[in-house]
Amino acid sequence: MSGLVLKLSPRERVLVNGAVIENGERRSRLSIMTPNANILRLRDAIHPEEATTPVRRACYAAQLVLSGDHSAEDSRMQLLKRIEELSQVFTDPDSRANLTKATEAVIEGQHYQCLKSLRSLIPREDRVLAHSKVQGTI
Repeated sequence: MSGLVLKLSPRERVLVNGAVIENGERRSRLSIMTPNANILRLRDAIHPEEATTPVRRACYAAQLVLSGDHSAEDSRMQLLKRIEELSQVFTDPDSRANLTKATEAVIEGQHYQCLKSLRSLIPREDRVLAHSKVQGTI
């Protein structure tokens, strides 16, 4: 079986192609068989007021495509520009690999995969920002 498998907790909400779906009282598992479906777990969603750092702003831009608030075509250049800016800061091999995956995902119109790759950089960004604050460089 191919496709995306979502394992949902009780009462967990997920956005599928613009429709909010809430799970019932028990854990469940859904298989999304439609290619290119826009999926977003609402527990993972970044709220506008939380998009305060470069990585979070890039994640939010990808999320807006998944939620249907922006079109993939309109967001493509903005996302690619943000990823390019992040590549100037995150130069370690693991971060570069995630940024490459994010770039390829945008080009292929796979915004969920782009978001997933970018979200993996949030802990690194938090460490860099915390270190910068300690050093007094922010």
